[in-house]
Amino acid sequence: MMSVCFRRIAARSPLRLAFGAILSIACTGAGLAAIASASPWVASTNSKVRLVSGALDLDGKKALLAGIQLRMDAGWKTYWKNPGDSGVPPSFDWWGSQNLKHAELLYPAPHRIADANGTAIGYDEEIVFPVKLTPEREGEPIELKLAFNYGLCKDLCIPNDVALSLDLPADAAAHRGDAALLESALARVPKPALPAALPRIETVTANLDGATPSLLIDALFPPDATGTDLFIDGGETFVPVPKPVGPLAGGKQRFAVVFASPEEAASVKGKSLTLTLVADGGSSETVWTAK
Repeated sequence: MMSVCFRRIAARSPLRLAFGAILSIACTGAGLAAIASASPWVASTNSKVRLVSGALDLDGKKALLAGIQLRMDAGWKTYWKNPGDSGVPPSFDWWGSQNLKHAELLYPAPHRIADANGTAIGYDEEIVFPVKLTPEREGEPIELKLAFNYGLCKDLCIPNDVALSLDLPADAAAHRGDAALLESALARVPKPALPAALPRIETVTANLDGATPSLLIDALFPPDATGTDLFIDGGETFVPVPKPVGPLAGGKQRFAVVFASPEEAASVKGKSLTLTLVADGGSSETVWTAK
C-alpha cells in the first residue's frame, strides 16, 4: 500500500506535488490504522477501559501480548483475585474470539486499601492486566473479544460489564504497538520465588486445629526494602487478609493469618495457596499446600 502511495507523488507539477503530499499523509494514516494496537476506550462507572496489544521479547523470543487497561477516577478502586474483606474479583471471558487457543492472564502485584468493611486488596488509579496470547494457527490474524466484569468501589461497590474487541493482523508480532505499556505492567507481575533471591518465604507455621487457628508466615526481604506486604490467594477457598506482625527488621518480617473459626481454617487443609510477597523493588510468588 505504501509503495503505491509513494509512486503517486513522483510527478513534477506543483499542483500534483501538493496533492501527492496530502495523499502521502493520508496513506500513512491508513497504514497506521491498519496496525492499530488498541481498541477504543469504553466508558463505564467512573472508569474507562480498553484492550491494548504489542510484541515483546520474552525469554529470547518474540511474543504477542494483549492487555486490559483500566483507568479509574480518583477515589475509586477495583480488586485483585483475592479481593480481601469485601468486594469481588474481576472475571475475563474470551468466548467468541477467533484464532485464539489460550489467553494467559497475569495479575500485577496489588496493594491493600482501607475501606469501610476492613481491608480491600486491589488497585486504584490505573491498572493494566497483561495477557499472553497463543493463537490456534500461527501467522494468521487474531480477533479478540472480551467480556470483562469488574467491581468498582468507592463508598458502594458497583458491578461493571464491558465488551471489548480488537483485531490483530497476521503480522502483529512484528509491531511493537503498546509494548512499553505492557513491559511496565509485566514488571509488576510477581515472579516465581527462587531459593537465592529476595523476597521469598522463609517458613510457614500452620496451626489449623486449635481454638484460635492461624498461619504464621516469616518472609525475607532486602534489608532496605520498602512497601513490603503479603497477600494470599486460595482460588475458590477463602483466606483472610494477612496482617503484619511488626515492621520489617533486618530483612525479616512476620505476617499472621487469623481464621474466624476452626471450620474456616479446616477449609484450607489440603489446598494449594499462592503466597505473594510484595515490595517496591519487586515481588515473588510461592505455592504452599496447607496440611
